[in-house]
Amino acid sequence: MKYEAPTRSENATIRVMAIELEQVFCRALELDPADRIEPPRAADRQPRPSRGFCKQLLRQTRQPLPAKPTTVAKEDYEYERGGTCNIFVAVEPRGQRRFAQVTARRTKVDFVAFVCRMLRRGYSHVRKVHLVLDNLNTHLRESFEEVLGVKTAATVLRRIEFHYTPKHASWLNMAEIEIGVLQRQCLVRCVAEQTILTTEVAAWQRRRNAARCGIDWTFTRRDADRKLSRHYVP
Repeated sequence: MKYEAPTRSENATIRVMAIELEQVFCRALELDPADRIEPPRAADRQPRPSRGFCKQLLRQTRQPLPAKPTTVAKEDYEYERGGTCNIFVAVEPRGQRRFAQVTARRTKVDFVAFVCRMLRRGYSHVRKVHLVLDNLNTHLRESFEEVLGVKTAATVLRRIEFHYTPKHASWLNMAEIEIGVLQRQCLVRCVAEQTILTTEVAAWQRRRNAARCGIDWTFTRRDADRKLSRHYVP
């Protein structure tokens, strides 16, 4: 696969976005926890296999051998494919909470349902939630209007402020970090059924939330200037 380096214009956009996100996340740090009426959030979906974050459902063709004292578990390298599924992930870095949901697809209906569920279950008392997203064509205000209707969507959208990562800069979304943790801790073995995966992802979410695992984001505008300044458009 051919790699396309960011253009000078795109690097300038990355710097602007880094500054914007720094302001969004720093806003919460300046507030007393009781006053955080607009907690910053990062949200992203787990994309299709082309991005490497889709979870394939795989069935073992032979019964694995369980672990024994002094002997590790063994499984055959052959497997049967059972389809794929999508995983939405949202993380509140400073609030040390995350939401993950397994869905069969990643349509605008699925995305809108995930966001509404997150608002209802985790942020019913919050006036506004900041969502950091990539530029997928379902991550739009119009998706809410098409799925919920204009009137209902307006009520929901009043509580959301969208922030989009620029091209070649999905790493500015902290949800990518949380997806990596999910991959390493929960998705490394074969899972044959979506129901099993749903149960295991939910257990992972509860464990991470109970441990109050957050993200210490250290990339600042000064880092952006140091790393990217020679590529900025004059």
